Amino acid sequence: MTRNIKPRQIKLGAFLPGGGQHVAAWRHPDQPVDGATSFEFHKQLAQTAERGLFDAYFLADGLAVSFGGGTEGGNARVAGFEPVTLFSALAPLTKNLGFIATASTTYEEPYNTARKFASLDLISGGRAGWNVVTTATEAAARNFNLDQQLPHAARYRRAQEHVEVVKTLWDSFEDDAFVRDKESGVFYDTAKLHPANHAGEHFKVKGPLNVSRSPQGHPVIVQAGQSEDGRTLAAATAEVIFTAHQHLDTAQEFYRDIKARAAAAGRNPDHVLVMPGVSPFVGATEAEAREKYDRLTSYILEEDGIALLNGLTGGTLDLKGHDLDDPLPPAPPTEGMKSRQALIRQIADENGFSIRQLYQWVASARGHYTIIGTPERIADTLQEWFENEAADGFNILPPWFPTALDDFVDLVIPELQRRGLFRTAYEGATLRENLGLPFPANRHAARHVAVQAAE
Repeated sequence: MTRNIKPRQIKLGAFLPGGGQHVAAWRHPDQPVDGATSFEFHKQLAQTAERGLFDAYFLADGLAVSFGGGTEGGNARVAGFEPVTLFSALAPLTKNLGFIATASTTYEEPYNTARKFASLDLISGGRAGWNVVTTATEAAARNFNLDQQLPHAARYRRAQEHVEVVKTLWDSFEDDAFVRDKESGVFYDTAKLHPANHAGEHFKVKGPLNVSRSPQGHPVIVQAGQSEDGRTLAAATAEVIFTAHQHLDTAQEFYRDIKARAAAAGRNPDHVLVMPGVSPFVGATEAEAREKYDRLTSYILEEDGIALLNGLTGGTLDLKGHDLDDPLPPAPPTEGMKSRQALIRQIADENGFSIRQLYQWVASARGHYTIIGTPERIADTLQEWFENEAADGFNILPPWFPTALDDFVDLVIPELQRRGLFRTAYEGATLRENLGLPFPANRHAARHVAVQAAE
């Protein structure tokens, strides 16, 4: 008897901030100037992503004005929607698309985080994901009763405990706890409601959570750390990992390391999906794709490029007054995004970029991989990474909207489908089903089963 094993296929997230990915996207003639705060535009993006059969709509989030707290220049990322609020409104307007929202373990309490994501998961019918971040800016710290951000290691210790408390709270109600029997008057089985009773280094949470579990058990946990602490947290807790790489070999090192760490933690490595970020400029010809890149690059204001580099390098560089055709000056590492600081330095050094060339290159994706080319060339790159232990899928960062998203959906996805690398229909109704991730057993129900088996 032969088993019909479905071939492995690429998973795709769509990173779609309404104001555009590129620092100058809002100046493009195709991009609505109010896209960042237009609900109708976000609805259009969500419906396009679902038409393209993306697994999920992803949004990063910051807790200060603009990237790194800068207010200079014309950056459209200066203001936008809180993602869980936005996704709660978008979920009823879609059927299969997942919604992965960012929330901070540094500036939120576990009960609040657990409650709002459990609510989004119910509203969406089991299509929610939580992108776990530690929030690395001084500007954010100053909005939450602090003069400076917590040290990197301290943020990750807090994050590890935060995630565990949230997962415990998501297990407060067993899946079949709600009887809702009008005849007997029994609404729920009190034996299947469990307090958290957590007391740790950072949190003391009694529980239980006042939201039930969803059709997918609980939201998918996503993480994006690449530092040593970030990798440790991701391997122990994340089900999807977003990551940034410029080369196949560094992506392979990260992929293999994460899978090995997950296995060492007693997890199934196949249930930890690694998804590097890719920013595609798609053209019918290489020349057309390059023209799209050059045109968007021409819209960058110098002050926006400088502010972007200052944020990405840790906030200690003051590039104002520097000759923009000089190399990027040295900058000591800070307590911020350590891995991203190192990546930006790597990009500058490997390419011999000047300050101006560096901000032009990272303006689209802030260190994620930018591909300029035909649908075939972009599909070739994704296939190479996917088939050579560098990726289980990709987080796609279209540079501006709606055109660059339409280009990917209408040109690249059909090419991936022709190669058998991407779905032609959604596999299920929940985010877990579409990602191929298992349903998480409620820890209390699993304990009951184990006790009964022992008896």
